Amino acid sequence: MKVLIVDDNAGTRSMIKIILKRTGHDVVGEAGDGEAAVKAFRELKPDVVLLDIIMPGKSGVEVLGEIRAIDPLAKVIMVTAVEQDMINSELEGKGAAAIIYKPFSFDDFEKAFKKLR
Repeated sequence: MKVLIVDDNAGTRSMIKIILKRTGHDVVGEAGDGEAAVKAFRELKPDVVLLDIIMPGKSGVEVLGEIRAIDPLAKVIMVTAVEQDMINSELEGKGAAAIIYKPFSFDDFEKAFKKLR
């Protein structure tokens, strides 16, 4: 799958990229903030977006809404350190396909991508 990674932390993006490449995915782009994420989504048309929630400027929740407005069938996996039922419900209501919690493991990504099938 072609994947866009969105996280304001370059180290986190690098770790995710390594995991995805080892599992046979093609990382087609990276973004460090919400504005860049929406732009990259429009330009790259990835199969999946891995999207952090807490970022400067636009939050991942706002970006999720914008991406789903562009493409209601977009597959977005949220990546977050925040584990709260209220946020989880909001993300699912806005169309998040899965949620991966930081700190994450290789298996977390496999499980999330299986939900996309």
